[in-house]
Amino acid sequence: MAEVTITIDNFEKEVLQSDVPVLVDFWAPWCGPCRALGPVIEEIAGEVAGRAKVGKVNVDEEPELARKFRVMSIPSLFVFEGGQIKASKVGAQPKDVILSMLD
Repeated sequence: MAEVTITIDNFEKEVLQSDVPVLVDFWAPWCGPCRALGPVIEEIAGEVAGRAKVGKVNVDEEPELARKFRVMSIPSLFVFEGGQIKASKVGAQPKDVILSMLD
Protein backbone atom coordinates (compact mmCIF):
# COMPACT_ATOMS: atom_id res chain seq x y z
CA MET A 1 0.00 0.00 0.00
CA ALA A 2 1.35 3.40 -0.93
CA GLU A 3 1.41 6.38 1.36
CA VAL A 4 -1.74 8.44 1.74
CA THR A 5 -1.52 12.16 1.04
CA ILE A 6 -2.83 13.84 4.19
CA THR A 7 -4.57 17.20 3.91
CA ILE A 8 -6.55 19.38 6.29
CA ASP A 9 -9.68 17.99 4.59
CA ASN A 10 -8.94 14.28 5.13
CA PHE A 11 -6.84 14.44 8.33
CA GLU A 12 -9.67 13.52 10.67
CA LYS A 13 -10.83 10.55 8.56
CA GLU A 14 -7.39 9.21 7.58
CA VAL A 15 -5.54 9.82 10.86
CA LEU A 16 -7.76 10.56 13.85
CA GLN A 17 -10.49 8.05 12.97
CA SER A 18 -8.13 5.32 11.71
CA ASP A 19 -8.56 1.91 13.32
CA VAL A 20 -4.83 1.20 12.84
CA PRO A 21 -1.79 3.28 13.91
CA VAL A 22 -0.84 6.00 11.41
CA LEU A 23 2.72 7.18 10.74
CA VAL A 24 2.56 10.77 9.47
CA ASP A 25 5.60 12.25 7.71
CA PHE A 26 5.65 16.07 7.63
CA TRP A 27 7.91 16.96 4.69
CA ALA A 28 8.52 19.35 1.78
CA PRO A 29 9.87 18.72 -1.75
CA TRP A 30 12.73 21.23 -1.28
CA CYS A 31 14.00 19.50 1.90
CA GLY A 32 17.04 17.30 1.21
CA PRO A 33 16.68 15.07 4.31
CA CYS A 34 12.95 14.68 3.50
CA ARG A 35 13.75 13.52 -0.03
CA ALA A 36 16.37 11.10 1.33
CA LEU A 37 13.81 9.70 3.78
CA GLY A 38 11.11 9.34 1.10
CA PRO A 39 12.11 5.87 -0.19
CA VAL A 40 12.41 4.59 3.40
CA ILE A 41 8.90 5.84 4.20
CA GLU A 42 7.60 4.21 1.00
CA GLU A 43 9.27 0.91 1.94
CA ILE A 44 7.76 1.06 5.43
CA ALA A 45 4.31 1.72 3.93
CA GLY A 46 4.57 -1.54 2.02
CA GLU A 47 5.84 -3.50 5.02
CA VAL A 48 3.18 -2.35 7.48
CA ALA A 49 0.21 -2.48 5.09
CA GLY A 50 -2.78 -3.96 6.87
CA ARG A 51 -1.50 -3.29 10.39
CA ALA A 52 -0.66 0.42 10.07
CA LYS A 53 -1.08 3.30 7.66
CA VAL A 54 1.52 5.75 6.37
CA GLY A 55 0.62 9.31 5.43
CA LYS A 56 2.55 12.30 4.16
CA VAL A 57 1.82 15.97 4.84
CA ASN A 58 3.46 18.49 2.52
CA VAL A 59 4.03 21.43 4.91
CA ASP A 60 4.05 23.93 2.03
CA GLU A 61 0.58 22.82 0.93
CA GLU A 62 -0.81 22.22 4.45
CA PRO A 63 0.64 24.95 6.70
CA GLU A 64 -2.40 24.74 9.01
CA LEU A 65 -1.59 21.09 9.89
CA ALA A 66 2.09 21.95 10.39
CA ARG A 67 1.10 24.76 12.80
CA LYS A 68 -1.42 22.57 14.63
CA PHE A 69 1.28 20.01 15.46
CA ARG A 70 4.00 22.63 16.02
CA VAL A 71 6.20 21.29 13.23
CA MET A 72 9.25 23.58 13.31
CA SER A 73 11.73 21.30 11.52
CA ILE A 74 11.25 18.75 8.79
CA PRO A 75 11.16 15.91 8.35
CA SER A 76 9.00 15.39 11.44
CA LEU A 77 7.43 11.99 12.07
CA PHE A 78 4.39 11.37 14.24
CA VAL A 79 2.60 8.13 15.08
CA PHE A 80 -1.08 8.55 15.88
CA GLU A 81 -3.05 5.81 17.57
CA GLY A 82 -6.66 6.16 18.70
CA GLY A 83 -6.63 9.80 17.63
CA GLN A 84 -3.67 10.64 19.91
CA ILE A 85 0.04 11.18 19.27
CA LYS A 86 1.81 8.03 20.47
CA ALA A 87 5.35 8.87 19.31
CA SER A 88 7.26 11.56 17.45
CA LYS A 89 10.75 12.17 16.08
CA VAL A 90 12.32 15.12 14.31
CA GLY A 91 14.87 14.65 11.54
CA ALA A 92 15.68 11.80 9.18
CA GLN A 93 15.59 8.55 11.15
CA PRO A 94 16.85 5.08 10.31
CA LYS A 95 14.22 2.59 9.17
CA ASP A 96 14.45 0.47 12.34
CA VAL A 97 13.81 3.53 14.54
CA ILE A 98 10.74 4.47 12.49
CA LEU A 99 9.42 0.89 12.61
CA SER A 100 9.93 0.80 16.39
CA MET A 101 7.73 3.93 16.67
CA LEU A 102 4.87 1.84 15.27
CA ASP A 103 5.30 -1.00 17.83
